[in-house]
Amino acid sequence: MVALVMLAIIAGCAAFLFLKGTLVQGVTMILNVIIAGFVALGFYEMLVPLLVKYAANIAEWAPLICFGLLLILTFAILQTVAMQLGKEKADLGALPEQIGRVVCGVVLGYLVTGHLLVAAAMAPLPIQYPYPRFEQRNPNPSKPNKAMLSPDGFVTGLFATVSKGSLSGIREPKSFAMLHAGYLDQLYLNRRGLSQKVPTTTNAPAFNGSKSSVWPAPDSLRDSDGKPLGARPGETLMLARVELKNRALKQGAKLTLSQIRLVCGPKGARSSLAGQGTAVYPVGYVGANNRLERKSLDEVLAEQSSEPMTTMDAAFYVPENLVPRLLEFRDSNAIPVSLPASGEEAPVMISYPGSSASPKNEPAQPQQEPPAPGPEPQSRGPDREKTLSEHTRGIVADPLEN
Repeated sequence: MVALVMLAIIAGCAAFLFLKGTLVQGVTMILNVIIAGFVALGFYEMLVPLLVKYAANIAEWAPLICFGLLLILTFAILQTVAMQLGKEKADLGALPEQIGRVVCGVVLGYLVTGHLLVAAAMAPLPIQYPYPRFEQRNPNPSKPNKAMLSPDGFVTGLFATVSKGSLSGIREPKSFAMLHAGYLDQLYLNRRGLSQKVPTTTNAPAFNGSKSSVWPAPDSLRDSDGKPLGARPGETLMLARVELKNRALKQGAKLTLSQIRLVCGPKGARSSLAGQGTAVYPVGYVGANNRLERKSLDEVLAEQSSEPMTTMDAAFYVPENLVPRLLEFRDSNAIPVSLPASGEEAPVMISYPGSSASPKNEPAQPQQEPPAPGPEPQSRGPDREKTLSEHTRGIVADPLEN
């Protein structure tokens, strides 16, 4: 179905330029679509909170609305300027015009289709729309399906490449390829729980604190059956402390593991927000008796207690040549992570309360006493922690002040 729509759009753009346009107009429209896409991808997250503030009932649709408005308005403005500057037609000859118009129409249709697929992926639609990027059950982030010729992957990849250079920020290098590593996978995996009424957005910044802890999983960690964990070649099993405010989660603090991701970057990078990122997704979490509960990314978790926070030690397999940089949740919540701790510096594991019951005939493993609490940091007011949630609202926006 997506392939037919894509072919129809490409054919329509090619026919329009061949019959009504010129080669110069075709080239101009291609450049305008690319620039409009850059503006939309770079700034739509900055407009989402403003829209939600005045229309909270459309919060799930806000990313699509803001992205679409920026894309259309920017393209319209650029086209108006181009038409005013190019009133005189340039005649390049009959044959170059005829061939060039068709080629430009095909490229234009390809770009338009890519942006439409990205916009549709932002909408709270069933997971099979606009196309089934992952299997119906047990999605594997390393094996996504793609649309024909992957136009959505091209437009997002092009912006990610550019954002690592001239659009990486002035005061602090920032990259769309790092903040939104695996962007299309993020959009589709964020919607995996929609059929069970798991929201895709948050009411407010969801992470508690200003930084999350990451550390290698101890050798004593076992699975839910008490068996040793199998090693993966070239990867290290690491734990990340996920602390989410329940009042920001909506719908009884429901979430899926597919909405949590650990973004890793190359070792030795000068900035945690620069360069190319790689998103890894949890394979489970620390559950009862400090055992690793392996779960599918489709697993719906719901906090049953009255605690103000959902705390979980999620487990990730991180490539050995990468180091964790960011912990992200849902569409635009991000927080930096500390350097991986080891030995005595590693935090004490916390059992997630939503885990299954203790394994039968297995003695409970003694837990270490938590360290004495230090002085509490000075309060910065509700929901004003220095997280990276605001960073993700615009690639070229200024970073938070210290």
